[in-house]
Amino acid sequence: MRERRLAAWLLLAGIVIAADQLTKLWVANELALGTRVYVAPVFDLVHVRNTGAAFSFLAGASGWQREFFLLVGLAASAWIVWMLARATREQTLFCVALSSILGGALGNVIDRVRLGGVVDFLHFHWGPHYWPAFNVADSAITCGAALLILDAFRQGRKARTEASRTAPQ
Repeated sequence: MRERRLAAWLLLAGIVIAADQLTKLWVANELALGTRVYVAPVFDLVHVRNTGAAFSFLAGASGWQREFFLLVGLAASAWIVWMLARATREQTLFCVALSSILGGALGNVIDRVRLGGVVDFLHFHWGPHYWPAFNVADSAITCGAALLILDAFRQGRKARTEASRTAPQ
């Protein structure tokens, strides 16, 4: 039974990877590198490559960062699969969060292997203020991290409630 639950969580991660890779493929086929397409007053579609991490961290480094981010992504993925394999049936939110992060991490790892950097294309801005471009994988990682925080708060509240019920009066 544990193997079936793990398979379900890996399928969810696979769906994230597929959505990420399909949207990046669409962008690469439809927009030349460096292109910006106006969509709304606060949003453009762009086609940029990021050789760094979030917010282009280390993008200007001499090239070692590609292998570093590959190793980090693969190590994090292995650790997440291990945690998913150990998770209990009651940890649904935790597993959804980890599966989202896993899919996002592997989506970006695929880009780093294939292209040497990550395809980013979602670009939000407000007046002169621009948020760095990102992609579906980045969104999945961010949403997964938010769900992990939510799960931690829920687990903390649950533990406090159970402790107050069992505490001597």
